[in-house]
Amino acid sequence: MAPSGSLAVPLAVLVLLLWGPPWTHGRRSNVRVITDENWRELLEGDWMIEFYAPWCPACQNLQPEWESFAEWGEDLEVNVAKVDVTEQPGLSGRFIITALPTIYHCKDGEFRRYQGPRTKKDFINFISDKEWKSIEPVSSWFGPDSVLMSSMSALFQLSMWIRTCHNYFIEDLGLPVWGSYTIFALVTLLSGLLLGLCMIFVADCLCPSKRRRPQPYPSKKLSESVKPLKKVEEEQEADEEDVSEEEAERKEGTNKDFPQNAIRQRSLVMRLQFRS
Repeated sequence: MAPSGSLAVPLAVLVLLLWGPPWTHGRRSNVRVITDENWRELLEGDWMIEFYAPWCPACQNLQPEWESFAEWGEDLEVNVAKVDVTEQPGLSGRFIITALPTIYHCKDGEFRRYQGPRTKKDFINFISDKEWKSIEPVSSWFGPDSVLMSSMSALFQLSMWIRTCHNYFIEDLGLPVWGSYTIFALVTLLSGLLLGLCMIFVADCLCPSKRRRPQPYPSKKLSESVKPLKKVEEEQEADEEDVSEEEAERKEGTNKDFPQNAIRQRSLVMRLQFRS
């Protein structure tokens, strides 16, 4: 019995070392987890958000300080949250995360990037002393709720989906790398053709092409255009009549003068003969 009792104590100590003190189990973290589904909660209230990755050494060193700071969240009236960029690539693109860890402060929809020391004391002073007021907020054009950043988030999600499909083709289906690339190339080509056809269809519906058709002129316009032509023709006819009358008068005048001239010429001839 003695040997078994002597072994029980070391085993109990080993279990405590491996699992930790019993009062620590079931302890709830004060750090809230933000995902693509609930990220709009950040637009209301006071928040401190950490963007991290599990494999990042700097992020691992920051976790104890961040957890300790979260315990003061209720007293400081600030919500402490974190985002795993490996699980939420859309938020990584929405907030333009280029370095890890990245910390943002948000106050009623205005986002500011925290670039101070990463200790519990500095985080508390940043909120209690309202040091965030000295930092210029992110422009509305590049805010996480803007159209531009929403498009960026969709692109990041699409890239992650493509990567997941690529790994599935290679690891699960056993396809070669070039086979996976060929599939993506064909899908890209077909999707481009379908998108082009849809755009042409929409453009044709919104802005139909104008076909040349003979358009009949209104009767008013015809009558207005015919009247000047008739006037011109009447004037031309009147001018021709005047010219013809003048020519007739000239001819009559020449005809009347012709017998008189002939008589005069004959009388002159007779006089000359008589004198001779």
